[in-house]
Amino acid sequence: MTDITEYTAPVRVIVADDHPLVLFALESLITSFANLQIVARAQTASQLFEEAARQDFDLVVMDLHMPGQGGEEGYDVLRRFRQRFAQKAVVLLTMETNAAALREALELDVDAVLSKRDRIDLIPVAIASAIAHEHYVGPVVRDLLLQASRAQRREKVHQILSRRELEVFTHYASGLGVTEIAGLLGRSVKTISAQKCAAMKKLSLDNDVELYRFAEECGVAHGAPS
Repeated sequence: MTDITEYTAPVRVIVADDHPLVLFALESLITSFANLQIVARAQTASQLFEEAARQDFDLVVMDLHMPGQGGEEGYDVLRRFRQRFAQKAVVLLTMETNAAALREALELDVDAVLSKRDRIDLIPVAIASAIAHEHYVGPVVRDLLLQASRAQRREKVHQILSRRELEVFTHYASGLGVTEIAGLLGRSVKTISAQKCAAMKKLSLDNDVELYRFAEECGVAHGAPS
């Protein structure tokens, strides 16, 4: 991972957030690095664009939901900024917890996304990654996206499998053998085996290794994280 202290020339940064305390915290952190230089601050989208047009800068650290003009949404501000300053790095700092909204932001070609719930010392890591053209996603955002992905895949499993197939699949993925499941559910070993095979076929799984991996990714095994 790129370290911000590796850069000798100052990285010129614009910080943009509508909360004064966030701006103060960002300024205190960023100015503690000799090779990071804040060249402008903004609390609205208008100020951001004015400062970006006026200053020579390398990167902007900005909130996703910056107040815009005429009903302009945060994504509109971000999209317009990417179009106008396509060569500049963007680090997005947000309180957003909706996975779909975060994916939408990532699709706008930002260089780094951090949650305001992430450790503040990860901001220099995100800045260094963005300057090096290495995409960075903070731990909180990664977890939110992973949980949403698991939930979507789990919902798909529930739609594809019958209730009994899902029951067998879940027990098998949790480590029980076919005979144990048969005893637990009061069915024959032959029936359990057939339902396991049917479930695997519907999910396009060729062997038990793929089954276990799929179950872990979806969180459908008993005791798996949601």
